[in-house]
Amino acid sequence: MNTTTTDRRHHEVIVLGAGVSGIYQIKRLVDMGVDAIVLEGDDDLGGTWNRNRYPGCRFDSESYTYGYSFSQEVLDEWHWKEMFSAQPENLRYLHFVADKFDLRRHMTFGARVATMTWDDAATQWTLQLESGDVYTARFVITSLGPLSAPTLPKYPGMADFKGKAFHTFHWPKEPVALDGRRVAVIGTGATGIQVVGAIAPIVGELTVFQRRPNWSSPLNNSPISDEEMARIRARYDEIFDNCAKSPGGFEHVPRWGFWDKTPEERKALWDELYTQPGFAILAGNFAEIFFDEAANQELSNYIADRIRGRVHDPATAEKLIPKDHGFGLQRLPLETRYFEAYNQDNVHLVDLSETPIERFTETGIQTTAGHHEFDVIVYATGFDAITGAYDRIDITGVDGVRLADKWKESPSTFLGVLSHGFPNLLMVAGPQSVSGSTNFPRAIEVGVDWVTGLLEHARANGISRIEARPDAESEWVAEVERAHERMLFRRSKGWFTGYNSNVAGHQEGKIRYQAYFGGSPRYVAAIQHETETGYASMVMS
Repeated sequence: MNTTTTDRRHHEVIVLGAGVSGIYQIKRLVDMGVDAIVLEGDDDLGGTWNRNRYPGCRFDSESYTYGYSFSQEVLDEWHWKEMFSAQPENLRYLHFVADKFDLRRHMTFGARVATMTWDDAATQWTLQLESGDVYTARFVITSLGPLSAPTLPKYPGMADFKGKAFHTFHWPKEPVALDGRRVAVIGTGATGIQVVGAIAPIVGELTVFQRRPNWSSPLNNSPISDEEMARIRARYDEIFDNCAKSPGGFEHVPRWGFWDKTPEERKALWDELYTQPGFAILAGNFAEIFFDEAANQELSNYIADRIRGRVHDPATAEKLIPKDHGFGLQRLPLETRYFEAYNQDNVHLVDLSETPIERFTETGIQTTAGHHEFDVIVYATGFDAITGAYDRIDITGVDGVRLADKWKESPSTFLGVLSHGFPNLLMVAGPQSVSGSTNFPRAIEVGVDWVTGLLEHARANGISRIEARPDAESEWVAEVERAHERMLFRRSKGWFTGYNSNVAGHQEGKIRYQAYFGGSPRYVAAIQHETETGYASMVMS
């Protein structure tokens, strides 16, 4: 469906993606008077909140810290109904914002880009869609989202299964009958943990296939009353200011002084944080837990005891406690009655390290221990994070160099916004920016505003070509690596590090420096410095 007001195929700026970042980016461009459109591969806007419709899908950032801050009208008019809003409401919110500012007319849906090729002589990008349509643009801004390229496992016979089977990212829009059904969930990352907690009370039998256990802590969700929403509105300036000061972009602020407290005092703090909403137990904890192995081990022991206290069967509890990484050293899922689900007679845990899957059959899954019959199989197997969405587009830059080849071992960017050899390709929430490690909308507003300022500078000075200097890019990559290597999670598996064996093309045991872990304030200081020095790290012509 094409909702643009013109059939022209050349624009000054093309934005790829109509999710959280793309919606704000086109708003800024429209306000500037730029000839710009959004190309969105899906049938509607919303990005991750349009695609992920699985049961239990919701924010794990407090709703009022996740929403946009750029419009006082939106802040005044929108009432968040829950502390951690669910997917249907989140999608309604994005529709509300887009419709309020009449942004749909600048969006083209069902427009999935297959190739992008840079023409140095014409100083423009040529984009060919999967439909065969061709667009050109002086600048391309990618708003692809860090978790938009889902991955499936590779088991023999997957196509043989006759029941329903789908990745959580592709959960059907029409209702899926789960009441009384035999359901398998493969994967116990953030998504799998949300799904299990949501469907365990309604399915007939639920079997969870766990490759590696994951730490998780309570979401502690609650409704937001009219009175509470009024109090939130009154302190929005304070809320966003607090988020800007926090390394993670949350209102939760870490503290130092782990070893200044007695073990009893630390436990008392953790007892308090464990019952607070969201990432309090992680982001409001002692900062030493991210750098000091002994401090992290003590906290991990505390969380392990919490799990043991919630799961009745000791053997099952031990299987749910990670042994290969400490608490908070991979992406931390938040849960609602996830661990209690294993106390139900109809919920079963299959530890794939003990009884691996051999193959799928027409009626279920065969492991080394026996056959399991299912009506529905849910793949909660994650994403090719951060760079995966870029790899799905064949992007060719200067001298025929492909971006996928340049980034094969690890991405290489300047500030997560530019990559040398790919002029006029500006990335919002790109690899090696802070967006992969912080509260996403807080990071993308920073990114969109900075990219918009760069374009304003280019327009005001008649600049048609922008490219990062290779030395500046190398210096930023080194900074990304330094920040990463300081953290205890530097060798953890998962998409934080790219140290991930379930993504095709990613080498087992090879780190990909995909996100910047220096914290939001430090990142903001870096991009502000670049602006203040007149974009000295870029070649402009």
